[in-house]
Amino acid sequence: MTTSNIKALINSELHTVWEAVLAVDQYSSWRSDLSRTEVVNHSQFIEYTKNGYATRFTVTASETYKRWEFDMENTNMKGHWVGIFTPRGNATQIDFTEYVMIKKFFFKPFVKSYLKNSRRSS
Repeated sequence: MTTSNIKALINSELHTVWEAVLAVDQYSSWRSDLSRTEVVNHSQFIEYTKNGYATRFTVTASETYKRWEFDMENTNMKGHWVGIFTPRGNATQIDFTEYVMIKKFFFKPFVKSYLKNSRRSS
């Protein structure tokens, strides 16, 4: 399993950051790697790359304005993502960790590159 972590201080209030990250139907407006997202129901959504490649996400935990977690899976990988949101005055500290297991052994050398290019915070 490969782990990737992003920590950053965003110069925006917690509520604004939280709403932007959870507005999955708007991802393609600010994520250059996506063509669209499809909301399946309140706990599942699908991201489609510009080439039409789909990744399914299932929300596993949500603590409003604090924590959001989901499982993710496509034909090449499966994993888990944890997002921690902490208010810092008028700013927001984010701590996003992604755990990925590659399904096809020949993709393993490319997993770090994959994570870099497909981060939720693109």
